Amino acid sequence: MKNRKLNLTIQEIKNREHWEKRGYQVPDFDVEAVREMTRMEPVWLHFGAGNLFRAFLADVCSRLLDSGETDRGIIAADRRKREPDVNDDLYINVTLCADGAVKKSVIGSISERTFLYGGEVRIREIFEKPSLQMVSFTITEKGYALTGADGKYLPEVAEDLAFRPSCPEEAKSYMGKLTAMLYARYLKNRRPLAMVSMDNCSHNGDKLKTAVETYAGTWYDADFLTWLSASVSFPLTMIDKITPGPDAAVGAMLRTDGLPEGTPFVNAEETEYLVIEDRFPNGRPALEKAGVIFTDRETVNKAETMKVMTCLNPLHTALAVFGCLLGYSRIADEMKDEDLNRLVRAIGYREGLPAAVDPGVLDPGEFLDTVVNVRFPNPFLPDTPQRIATDTSQKMPFRFGETVKAYMRSDTLQVSDLHMIPLVYAAWLRYLMGTDDRHDAFVISPDPLAGVLCPIVRQLRPGDSPDRKEVERTISPILHDGKIFGVDLYEAGLANAVCEDLSGMLEGPGAVRKSLRRHLDQDVREA
Repeated sequence: MKNRKLNLTIQEIKNREHWEKRGYQVPDFDVEAVREMTRMEPVWLHFGAGNLFRAFLADVCSRLLDSGETDRGIIAADRRKREPDVNDDLYINVTLCADGAVKKSVIGSISERTFLYGGEVRIREIFEKPSLQMVSFTITEKGYALTGADGKYLPEVAEDLAFRPSCPEEAKSYMGKLTAMLYARYLKNRRPLAMVSMDNCSHNGDKLKTAVETYAGTWYDADFLTWLSASVSFPLTMIDKITPGPDAAVGAMLRTDGLPEGTPFVNAEETEYLVIEDRFPNGRPALEKAGVIFTDRETVNKAETMKVMTCLNPLHTALAVFGCLLGYSRIADEMKDEDLNRLVRAIGYREGLPAAVDPGVLDPGEFLDTVVNVRFPNPFLPDTPQRIATDTSQKMPFRFGETVKAYMRSDTLQVSDLHMIPLVYAAWLRYLMGTDDRHDAFVISPDPLAGVLCPIVRQLRPGDSPDRKEVERTISPILHDGKIFGVDLYEAGLANAVCEDLSGMLEGPGAVRKSLRRHLDQDVREA
């Protein structure tokens, strides 16, 4: 028995003792019975079954199933058909706690897997079910975009909007297909529904609503638009759980336990938050029994503003760009760097917290304390600055721009007191040059504006020590772009600081570190 291998299948997890002896929690519910009920009368459909969904949302549903608070699982929809699953759609959820504890559980709450492109018939059947209460999304902010960087409709969106599809299969775009699915529900039974974006972006529900209404207003009649307005909700949410990609060390641990190579798993931190606007016109699962906070729209907006714009995301982005420039591959290792530790504390406590809103359901100071003292330093969480640096141009307006605007509006806060935020702006422009502080080349993370921004900043070469005026002539079009920073940095009074900081970072090898320390030393003197 001791040397018996673990096989991740529905039949094998029934041998509870075998799994529990190796530290695994297995489902207390009948996986097969739940799957049958879910297929017949689904309650929850989710699009974007990636790491965040599997480490957080599917785990929440699994806990509700274990406690008897629900008897339905989740139907998970990928974008396209994937390879056949040899593990009965089961996977291992590994929680990596800051104290070194490791929690391992088998997740069986995904009751069906389907796909949007090529699987429209099944998804339409699900949308038409009166039992369906919520359709949720973790498809990233880009998933809701209808236009490109040039402001024009994306090709597949433009093609869809040019004609009205007679069925979801004929639509080309993601949001177009979803709008057609809602129309199918309207024709079938006109039952209400909640469309719930759980993506980590500002006003996520509004972004989803805007996309759907763009198609609906072009394609369909006034009766459908009336039903959409009265019967379909688009709640705001704030979600927070650091979920890196599956780590090789965790995979090795699972193999030591007896699981075969290739066993699907996800790893994430222990801390998690999900705050949802309580607008579910067809009812909803009792997610509050698993720690989800339901509240009003204003409170969700405040919670999202606190996290995204002051107490977590700006710090993450600062670590991302400086981490890449200074040669780090782990966020936790950056927190051991005295300079970077002081940087994020200055951004969080000195510049961010004074502008933070208090949502009431979460305390900003306590939230920030947990971020800088527990979450980011977690040595067992394999998160990387390279992952966080993805799509930074899309994050800048919210992660820093809203704080800048709050300072501009304030009667007590002064924009001139912001030193670390313009330093991060400069570091990001230096990062886009694609060479680190030693002047070794690296590949920048994917970003939709890379093709526009990189050719501009790469006119400046690290080590050439361009004068201050040349730096400003080169980057001034970027600093004027309010879409990138959330505000014109010249109007905000920060452009000069960014130019000065970037000029310092171009002086030669080690200039990024020197610029950072110069600011930190100045911060100490002023304090």
